[in-house]
Amino acid sequence: MGEIFVLFSIFLPTLLLLLLLPLIFFKKENNKGKKLPPGSMGWPLIGETFHLYSRDPTIFFLDKQKRYGEIFKTHIHGCPCVMLATPEAARFVLVTQAHLFKPTYPHGKERLIGPSALFFHQSDAHLRLRKLVQSSLSPDPVRALVPYIDALASSALAFWLHGHTVNTFEEMKKFSFEVGILAIFGHLEDDNYRDELMKNYSMVNRGYNSFLTNIPGTIYKKALKARKRLGEIISCIISEKRQNTTKKLAEKNLLGCLLKWRDEKGETLSDEQIADNLIGVLFAAQDTTASVLTWVLKYLHDNRKVLQAVKAEQKAIEEAINGGSRPMSWSHTRNMPFTNKVVLESLRMASIITFTFREAVADVEYNGYLIPKGWKVMPLFSNIHHNSEYFVDPHKFDPSRFEVAPRPNTFMPFGSGVHACPGNELAKLEILIMIHHLVTKFRWEFAGRGDGIHHGPFPVPLDGLPIRVWRLSN
Repeated sequence: MGEIFVLFSIFLPTLLLLLLLPLIFFKKENNKGKKLPPGSMGWPLIGETFHLYSRDPTIFFLDKQKRYGEIFKTHIHGCPCVMLATPEAARFVLVTQAHLFKPTYPHGKERLIGPSALFFHQSDAHLRLRKLVQSSLSPDPVRALVPYIDALASSALAFWLHGHTVNTFEEMKKFSFEVGILAIFGHLEDDNYRDELMKNYSMVNRGYNSFLTNIPGTIYKKALKARKRLGEIISCIISEKRQNTTKKLAEKNLLGCLLKWRDEKGETLSDEQIADNLIGVLFAAQDTTASVLTWVLKYLHDNRKVLQAVKAEQKAIEEAINGGSRPMSWSHTRNMPFTNKVVLESLRMASIITFTFREAVADVEYNGYLIPKGWKVMPLFSNIHHNSEYFVDPHKFDPSRFEVAPRPNTFMPFGSGVHACPGNELAKLEILIMIHHLVTKFRWEFAGRGDGIHHGPFPVPLDGLPIRVWRLSN
């Protein structure tokens, strides 16, 4: 009985505080004499989080937009939020007034990536880190990766047996992980490092999408342990790179760039800062790219005329590289205009990044409404991508729509502004290369239903899109 009383005395004040939070926010609104956007806040404490994830989040937000307009409020993930569904509003938050909105992530998720990671920073610190990451993903280093990504794609598909069933998403995750390792570390000579990185990163990834609790035995607790192990592995790799000074200076991968960096005082980055950014880039690159590739396979299957056009274009590339006897080059990837439009349309249709989180650092007025300090602000990329005002017949898969450039700020598959994904060109490159190998070597049919979407957190065809594959004869 005493233990129950103690627990009650601990949690009651917290419960009361959480219940009073909405009143605090509304009191602030009244004091300012400004109105909050229309919308609903849902149930006390839980808000509308269950409503959001009990259905397709895109449909949830589209329904809200139809009911309340292009700026509305809600309460999800334990936070009051303002949702924005216009290109102008997205530009306001992410570009023109970006200094009023900071990137924000739940603390438990930040612990798994690392507090020094690129996307947790703002202002000068963020810009310094961003330049470092971009230097490893600039045109010259990316061009040099083409033949190696080509080899990774070929190797990844070598295990696809004639007539067998594969899980598309899981297979694409393996491929994107290998590309991420290549871009971050270069060529890892010790296979044990690669195996350990994959094993522990997979656990961290599972924990990122789990319930955030420190209770022993939970997925999140195991993920924290795996994150610690990841830091140890990366420290070992860093130590070896530092000992081999000549090789280190010659490398243009992300680790090489971070190791060479010095600030104005000559200070270097610590092993922990380097590890946080390497893991952050890997996290940003793997599931997102794998999700897009999975959707590409589905869209090509569902649109046979598009598939035939892609095959014809890629067959010409295959002939240009002597039937695949020579590795693909950068120039070959620049000669895939229709396939590139297929990738862009897949990015629009799937809208892997449905929205992004920001937090108002001060009271902000937008379009006559108050966005209170501390509230989350979420530009809804998916709503914009599926708005018929910007894209004719938006739910139809039509790569030809990209023969004309979209209106500014209506197509943001990699975000926008200073926090846009710095690795977007690398992502598109690996997608193009994998498509080349898929359509020239295989045909496929759905092994499951082929419809339905799983959000975890990125939208993926149900069950990872199981497909049955058959190798094409030469």
